[in-house]
Amino acid sequence: MNITAVNNVGKIFGTYLTRVSSTDKPIGVSPLRGSQQMGDQEQPTFGFTVAWSFSDSTTVFVGQCFVDDKGKETLQTMWLLRKKVDSSQDNWKATLVGTNLFTRV
Repeated sequence: MNITAVNNVGKIFGTYLTRVSSTDKPIGVSPLRGSQQMGDQEQPTFGFTVAWSFSDSTTVFVGQCFVDDKGKETLQTMWLLRKKVDSSQDNWKATLVGTNLFTRV
């Protein structure tokens, strides 16, 4: 994940390059858009969406930025990935749930 900007009203812009995919198509960089709480700047909550450029699926992430006493930032998230299915009968298996931890490099 590469966050390129967070503007003065909390809008997040960036890109996401995953290493995981269930498609046979080549994995490519996908756009990331979201927002964060702008009140208390310490350990804000946030959410962002990735519309995958190489598949018919979208993932939404929600989480919080935690900063330890040494200044190390960790983004702790939960996500829902919705993949396109052919009929409402397949609906039950179309949404995946998981967690991610992100650290600054």
